[in-house]
Amino acid sequence: MVVLSVPAEVTVILLDIEGAQMLLPCCSPYHTSSIEASYTFDILFPYIRENVKEYLQTHWEEEECQQDVNLLRKQAEEDAHLDGAVPIPASSGNGGDDLQQMIQAVVDNVCWQMSLDRKTTALKQLQGHMWRAAFAAGRMKAEFFEDVVPAVRKWREAGMKVYIYSSGSVEAQKLLFGHSTEGDILELVDGHFDTKIGHKVESESYRKIASSIGCSTNNILFLTDVTLEASAAEEADVHVAVVVRPGNAGLTDDEKTYYSLITSFSELYLPSSA
Repeated sequence: MVVLSVPAEVTVILLDIEGAQMLLPCCSPYHTSSIEASYTFDILFPYIRENVKEYLQTHWEEEECQQDVNLLRKQAEEDAHLDGAVPIPASSGNGGDDLQQMIQAVVDNVCWQMSLDRKTTALKQLQGHMWRAAFAAGRMKAEFFEDVVPAVRKWREAGMKVYIYSSGSVEAQKLLFGHSTEGDILELVDGHFDTKIGHKVESESYRKIASSIGCSTNNILFLTDVTLEASAAEEADVHVAVVVRPGNAGLTDDEKTYYSLITSFSELYLPSSA
């Protein structure tokens, strides 16, 4: 087994749920056959597309759902100038047919936004509420690679802080850790960051994370499988290791030579745990 020694100054391990390849891609009936399946794109997003109409019909009268719809309608008004934009009409008070037309308009708008991989607050808010309901009902569970949870427990026992930095919202991150096949493992994570703090390919994001945690950037080890993110983190003086799992995008020979590589979280050696 290859062992990567963690620098002595490191006190924080920063993980990206997908970039560090923590999640198995085959943990729900929405998994595709590709080994390169992404948890977000092949599990979470299809769930939204396939269930948004049922969710709206079930929760339509609830205040939270109406807030989601109003936010989506406001976004649709802002998007009116875009090609293919789908408007969401206000209620005309014509009963059941009117309601079904409005629900279909919301469904069409959500699917249109998702087809463009948009990250609007309105869309993310509805998605988050749908995922929360699905996880709470046991319709979905997160399954981590077998090395992940034991390694994170070991890091914490050695005194390390563990944080998550993902393009998925903080709420979605907490759903995954709170509803896994190993139960609620939120206690293993000291904090969560999403792209509200900045994009993962921008070095300033890592400086902001260090400031938020209350440490220096060189106290952080960031695990990712995306070399653009690794480069941005390095520019901020963050230590980096690139995680190589089956199905990952391939690395160039130069990248393989330049970056420290691991294929399992168990390959990290913490001097303080010796």
